[in-house]
Amino acid sequence: MRVDIVTIFPEFFGVLDVSLLGRARQSGLIDVRVHDLREFAHDRHRTVDDSPYGGGAGMVMKPEPWGEALDGIVGESSTLVVPSPAGAPFTQATARELAAREHLVFACGRYEGIDQRVIDHYADRIEVRELSLGDYVLNGGEVAAMAMIEAVGRLVPGVIGNPASLDEESHESGLLEYPSYTKPALWRGRAVPPVLLSGNHGAVAEWRRAQQIERTGRVRPDLIGGE
Repeated sequence: MRVDIVTIFPEFFGVLDVSLLGRARQSGLIDVRVHDLREFAHDRHRTVDDSPYGGGAGMVMKPEPWGEALDGIVGESSTLVVPSPAGAPFTQATARELAAREHLVFACGRYEGIDQRVIDHYADRIEVRELSLGDYVLNGGEVAAMAMIEAVGRLVPGVIGNPASLDEESHESGLLEYPSYTKPALWRGRAVPPVLLSGNHGAVAEWRRAQQIERTGRVRPDLIGGE
């Protein structure tokens, strides 16, 4: 998979060189390229924003540098991802969809966002997804893009050493993941649930399923309606 990121803060994405995604980049499973939007602004101050038409607070990112930057990156197989609090919710199902794409391009907006004509222009040519991490506002799209890239990247075949470990994670089955335990069996007076020490795999599976349902009903009752 190839991932391109356009941002005015390219240094933000240095974290992609560490952990699983860092190893995936080194092994060639994921090709990540970061582009500085200001390189496509040609005035003396490398300006990428201007005041909004119609008035209002804040600034809007100009279409010219975005168009020039994206024209050199996107192709017919590209999916343009625009992190935005006005976008559709980014879910585990969305991450799985995007993990099947050949080429993702993340457009990291700032200020009051990117001129809408940029999104509309590319939506006429390629798949465009405006996506939101949640019902809150960040200072820019970088944090959201980083979270989405990690969520998507770990689903690319070969990135996770044991792909079976993905099957029981939170949100894969519509439920939250069950609690996990490891050695020692007793820690500060708290014991591991006896069923996990029983060696009875059927009983363990039943306990874990019950824990998923209980935890989801307690923490995220909105997810359990179809259960």
